This record gives sequence, structure tokens and C-alpha cells, in this order.
Amino acid sequence: MTITTVSSREFNQDTGRAKRASLDGPVFITDRGKPAHVLLTIEEYRKLTGQPDRIADALAMPGIEDVEFDPAPLTLGLRPADFS
Repeated sequence: MTITTVSSREFNQDTGRAKRASLDGPVFITDRGKPAHVLLTIEEYRKLTGQPDRIADALAMPGIEDVEFDPAPLTLGLRPADFS
């Protein structure tokens, strides 16, 4: 893994370079010489945060089958159209 450091100015002038560098490792973006941000690929971010790769996995709730859910019927109060 390669760690790359770029200034905010360099990042703004050549974002593509920073994105390519993030394929090899994190890219630290500095502001006035101090690290302010980190650019990662989405895969690396998901590894760090433990996020699932698919939205279906994110929405799945283990044990949901044991939860009772009986919502009240929805009444919208619709009336027939008056064409007179």
C-alpha cells in the first residue's frame, strides 16, 4: 500500500491524479501543510466501516421474522369525481 500526500491546491488542479493514486492506497489531502482529508476507494471505505456492498444487505434485518407488524388500514378519504 502506497500513501500519497497532496496539497489542496494540487488536488483541485489534478483530481484525476489523486483518484488514480487512491487505487494504490490512501491519499492525504493537506490544508496549509496539515492533513485535512483522506481520499479512499469505495471498497477501502466499506472495509473500514464494515458497510455491506449491496443495498439489499444493508436493509436486511436478521431476526425480523420474530417482529410482529400489523399496521392499521390506511384511509385516504377519497371522494368520487364530480363532473357536473
